[in-house]
Parts: sequence; structure tokens; C-alpha cells
Amino acid sequence: MHLRTPIAAVLRTRKEYIAALEEIDIKTIEDLLLYLPRTYEDRSEIVEIETAPLGEKITIRGVIIEIAPIRTRSKMSVIRGKIVDDAGGVLHCVWFNQPHLLRMYKVGSPVAATGKVEMDGKKRTINSPQLEAGDRPMLLHAGRIVPTYPQHSILNSMWFREKIALVAEVIEQIPETLPSELIQEQQLLSRSEAIRELHFPTTPEALENARKRLRFEQLFAFQVEALVRKQEWQGSRDKRLMMKMQPELVKAFFASLGFTPTEGQRIAIYEILRDMERDLPMSRLLEGDVGSGKTLVATACMLHVVAHGGQAAFLVPTEVLAQQHATTLQKLLLQFAQSEAGSKLVGRPPRVVLLTGSTGPERRSILDAAATGTLDILVGTHALLEEKVQFRNLLLAIVDEQHRFGVKQRETLKDKGNPHFLAMTATPIPRTLALTAFGHHDLSVLLEKPAKRGERKTHVVAPGQRKEVEAHLLDEIHSGRQAYVICPTIDGSEEGELQDIAAVEQEVERLRAELPKDVRIASLHGKMQPRQKQQIMDSFRRHECDVLVSTTVVEVGVDVPNATLMVVEAAERFGLAQLHQLRGRIGRGEHESTCYLMASTKDLAHSPRLKAMEQHDSGFLLAEIDLQLRGPGELYGLRQSGVPAGVLEGMMHPELVVAARKAAEQFGKTVGALKASVVG
Repeated sequence: MHLRTPIAAVLRTRKEYIAALEEIDIKTIEDLLLYLPRTYEDRSEIVEIETAPLGEKITIRGVIIEIAPIRTRSKMSVIRGKIVDDAGGVLHCVWFNQPHLLRMYKVGSPVAATGKVEMDGKKRTINSPQLEAGDRPMLLHAGRIVPTYPQHSILNSMWFREKIALVAEVIEQIPETLPSELIQEQQLLSRSEAIRELHFPTTPEALENARKRLRFEQLFAFQVEALVRKQEWQGSRDKRLMMKMQPELVKAFFASLGFTPTEGQRIAIYEILRDMERDLPMSRLLEGDVGSGKTLVATACMLHVVAHGGQAAFLVPTEVLAQQHATTLQKLLLQFAQSEAGSKLVGRPPRVVLLTGSTGPERRSILDAAATGTLDILVGTHALLEEKVQFRNLLLAIVDEQHRFGVKQRETLKDKGNPHFLAMTATPIPRTLALTAFGHHDLSVLLEKPAKRGERKTHVVAPGQRKEVEAHLLDEIHSGRQAYVICPTIDGSEEGELQDIAAVEQEVERLRAELPKDVRIASLHGKMQPRQKQQIMDSFRRHECDVLVSTTVVEVGVDVPNATLMVVEAAERFGLAQLHQLRGRIGRGEHESTCYLMASTKDLAHSPRLKAMEQHDSGFLLAEIDLQLRGPGELYGLRQSGVPAGVLEGMMHPELVVAARKAAEQFGKTVGALKASVVG
């Protein structure tokens, strides 16, 4: 018998069982041995009948002293039996519809019985206890840590335990998939040792070591694959991409703004510019909490590219954000170019141009400017990805909120000049999760927030506190400030979007009825045309309205420093990361700000999850809490993304993720061979 031996040639079992195995792709002995348990139950303690706790699943060992069928009026098969243990305790048993037990067990048969003990008068009883021959060298279904397998059709865990035990002798033939140096360095079990321990656990500690080995293997394989994808994406070397780092340019840029960068911004800029000194395209993810200054980092890097005679493309998900980024870039770069140092380093102000789906007759001239190199930075939405958009010397592509764009969009940008690639996200992702989910990128993280920001407080409130909340809202408006009211998104369907609009419109009507007539209220939702959204946001920025009632379209990137209050309706329907994103729209100026999370009921206002929003202002810490509460699959939509279940589980073990990433990088020179040998 060997690993490639067909199951049907070894197992004496019914044809329908073999067919059921084939349905789940188990055709060989190796396939069966790699069908791993889902969970475990500790049945290692054997108790005496007379002292067995009532109502708990226990295991006893004894000898059958009675076993016989009894007559019933129905056709149901009923068997009664008695088991006595070494201490003289007697257990009364009854089994329903299990006539095969009469063939397997006789009076005098030693057995192990597992089930819940109950009292029937003075008799100790178990209904339908699970039986196992007690004279085996090793018990399979009791007396140990017992594995539970994913069940399918007619195949249950007892069946799998029995059959795997029959072929266990070939476990030692299971090939290794990790380099021996790595196994030694990480103090891992060999693959065959881990597989044996998973099927036949010896101790809880040994079982955990086996699980650790499998988690590491899967994470390592995933990281190796990510590095292969990164290498494939980078392609061949291109000296055109090499741009010598100019620290004096970055220093002069920040000096022109009168702004001191945070330590995180300094490190991120250094990491990005260091990447851009190489002749391979950079592939980096910049993640930073709301208000951490990602846009300034991106601006400094684009300025660096322009100073080297190159062009940059800045891709963002919405027209509102595209317009905002274009305006911000024009202002910052003009301010720099007009400074003494800036005029010497770059001469003229870099030319920043906006291109969106709404761009009109000037589109032709914008395309010509990109192709001839007379524009330096092109900011836009998906319109940037159109085939007609070509660049003379594209050296840097930046994608804001990358999760809203797919792999194809990234490939399209690559085809426009194979530029350095920087993805940015304001969604705080725990570092170890990012290393796995976005392993094809190098990672830069902004943790601090820039100075000169007002304090921001968060309060979870119940519906009964609405009057107090609205009184505070009026106080802010009378002080010259502005406010957001956020209505929850129902779902992504057409019907859901119509419900969203209705929710926004109903809230506008309610506020107009509740608040004084001089309070100016506007509304915003996803079904509006981009130009209409832009007009409303511009109007809000110019303080032509006091309260903006909106769905989550204001979630990312919108910057109105004068907005100091936010009310989020039905806050329990949002994830922590999304709530944190939303409240990031306030507290962007020097004034104190407040976010009220309005729960739908009094009880929900005491939710520990919502209370975490009061206690923590770090998006990364909240993401960690959400990760523990909801898991990586639910939290980041990875469960449907093709990420293996074992990798998702491994993400919950940060030290393993980091170790797997380092190991993949360490063995990068032989990454092709590793990819071929690792079984994911």
C-alpha cells in the first residue's frame, strides 16, 4: 500500500461509500489522509459509571452483560443492554434502529460507551450510546482527543476515523513541502508528523503544534504565490523608471506648506522614493487611518516624479473625490512652485488636470496633453483607464481606495507605460492581515495623525436622547459650524438604492419639521448624477447649507473642515471600520467635533461593539476588534475572494503571518521551485 493506491483497492466498504468519496475528490490513500478534521472533542477522560456526572457527554469502559432485541408494536428496531465497569457500576442502555449492533457485540464483549448519563428512577441510563470495541490497542472514538471530520452524504466522522486508522501506516510517506532549514528555523513539525497528529492527537499541545504547522504551510504557500504574482507584474527591468531620491525636494515641499510631516509620513515617503530608485516597477500599498495625511505623501511622490521629467496618474473612485484631489494638488503644488526653494527646484508649477466621465469638449485637448507630455499629473476616475488615454512618460500610477478597483484596472494602468504603482487605502487593515490579503504589495503604514486637528468625541445614544442630540446640532449651527446626518444603506440592489433615497428624503422632511426654518438642509445619495453630487458637495464646502443628510457616499476622502458634528442613524447596522470612516469626515479642522451613533433601540445602545467606538479613536485598533468579533472573511469580504479557509484561519495568528512573509522573502531566489513543490 502506498499513497497513490486507489481507495477502492484498499477499503472493504460498500460501493455507495466509494462513490461518495469520489464526490469529494477522495480517490487515493493520500487524498483520504489529507482529508483533515474540522474540530476536536476531548473524550480522553474515562469515568466510572456510579460517579459519572449527569447530563454531560462522558465515556465509560466496561463489559456487556446483557444485549437483546425487544418486541415493539411498531416495526422500529429497539435493543436493550447493560454494561458493567470494573467498579461494579451498571449502565442501562437502549438503542433505536441499530440492529447491526447485535452482530458486532455479544455478552462478554469489552466496550467503550459514550453518551449522556441520565437517571431513570435509581437506574443510570444512556440513550443510544456510541459503542466501540474496548479490546483495541487504541480507542478511536473515545478515550482520546477525538477528531470530527467534515461530513458528507452517508460518510460520518465515525466512518472516517475507522478508515483512516486502516491506512495510517503510510502517513510517513507523505512528502515534505517546506525546506528543511525553514522547518528547523521555525521549529515546526514535519508534514507527516503534523498529519498524523491531526488524525490521532496525543496531547492538546501536540495538536496545537500540528495546527501551527499546517497554518504556516498554507500562509507560506499563499505568500510565495503573492511574491510570484508581484514578480510577474513587475516584468522586465526598465532603466527609465530609475529616479534618484531628492530629500531636499521633499523638505522644501513641506517647508512651503509650513507643515512638519509626521514620522510615519517621513518613513512612507522614504520607502516609496527608495522603491522608485530601482529599475523594477514599485508595487506598494500605503494604508493610513482617516486624517493620517496620505494625500500629502502622494503629492510629495508625484512632485518627485515631475521633477524627474515624468508624469503621474491619480485614479480615484468617484468624481467628487477626483475634483477634490485635483483642487488640492493644484493648490499645494502652486504654493510650492511659488516658494523660493520651489522655483529653483521645479521652476514652473506642475500642471494638474482633471479627467472624468463628465469632462466635456476639453477632453480632446486633455488627451493630447497627456500623450505629448504637456500635462504632469492627470487626476480622474475610471475615465483614466480608457484606451484613448495615453501618456508620453508615465512613471507613477496612484490608485486611491484600491479595493474599489479590480486586477484588470491595474493591468490597464500597467499597459500605459509600466509605471511604479502605489495603492492607497483609508480602510485600516491590521498589518498582518494586509500582509496576507495584499501580499503582492510591499506595505507602508501611517499611524499618527497630523497636528492642528481639533478633539473628536464619540457618543453612542438611544432614540430617547434624540432631543439632546438635536439641541447640540443647533448649537453648532448657531456657532457657524456644519453637520452631517448619515442614513444607513439598505443593500446594493436597485430596490435597496430606492429605499436609501426614501430614507434620506424622510430624514430631510423630519429635520425640516423639527428644526428652525432658517436651518439650511441638503441631501445627497448614490443615485444622483456625478455632476449633481459635485454641486451639492461644493455647496456644502462653501457653507451654503448647514446640514447634509446623506448615505455613505461621504464615507471616504470628503474634506469639509467646518463640519463638526455627525449623527449616524441605526449605527448598529454598520461595521466598526465603516463607522470609523464616517466619523473621519468631522474633526478635520481646528474645532472640537462630536459624532453621535444613534442606535435603533435602547438595548442596542449598550452594544459592546458600538461602545468600542466611544473608547477608541484608532482605526487600526478598531479593525483588530472587528477582526476578533467577525473574522477576516466577513470583515474584508475575503471569504468569497478565493482565499483558502486555512489562510483565513491563519490570519488570526499574527506571529505566523509575519514569519510566513519573511520566510517567503528569504526563499525568494528559489521561489519558482518552491511554488512547484508547495501544496496550497
